Amino acid sequence: MSFSIAGKTAIVTGSANGVGLAIGRHFADAGANVMFADMDEKRLSDELGEQADDSNIRFFAGDLREKLTIANLLSATLDAFDQVDILINGARQVIPSDPLDADDDSVRMLLNQNLMPSLRLSQAVAKRMIKQAGDTDEGPAGSIINLSSIAARRTHPDLMAYSVSTAALDQMTRSLAVALAPKRIRVNSIALGSVMSASLQSTLKENRDFRNDIERHTPLARIAAPNELTETAQFLASDAAGFITGQILTIDGGRTLLDPVAAPAH
Repeated sequence: MSFSIAGKTAIVTGSANGVGLAIGRHFADAGANVMFADMDEKRLSDELGEQADDSNIRFFAGDLREKLTIANLLSATLDAFDQVDILINGARQVIPSDPLDADDDSVRMLLNQNLMPSLRLSQAVAKRMIKQAGDTDEGPAGSIINLSSIAARRTHPDLMAYSVSTAALDQMTRSLAVALAPKRIRVNSIALGSVMSASLQSTLKENRDFRNDIERHTPLARIAAPNELTETAQFLASDAAGFITGQILTIDGGRTLLDPVAAPAH
């Protein structure tokens, strides 16, 4: 089986910075057509403006919590590249929550941010993948990869909403994998430990002791760079992973092997 994704078309959400941007750039360098999608239009333009339209890269700005935005993203991708073979659901948000505050709305907010757009976009893209595959019964029809977090399996009092939303995302991965397997669409998830995203960089600037805390609770004793996740995503998107579906692949430097009462997962 081949690890190649050349000639395939991928949508990567949450791709204005961090892991999403790194995956999108890696896929483009590997010969895939890539539609970068994010709410931050300025950041997308700053990162990709000179490359977009004249290459295998395009970008789309919009709020994927809106159903119309999802339809427009898919239409823009098909207009640019005629097909979609890979979906990376990478848009995530982390906000603190108060488990004892009845007025705290963070669980609903993060389910609406981290779960529902991924579900709705997966449904829309899967329908397109099925249509592209036609009546043939052989060969892969597509691959969907969700970016989750080890917070789905670990607890921290300030991150209940984030943990709940990522746990829901993992169960969505398993459920869609079973539902879409007869259509030859694979669905997997990458559960991240601490990765040097824009949000984590901001957090570390405000709390310098936090880096030491993370590193102390990570056997490999460091925070991952975003580009350390890219080849894993390529593997899951490629035919080399053709018999892998419904799996949550953990990349955390060994962090989940230690005492769960540790630094919060980002």
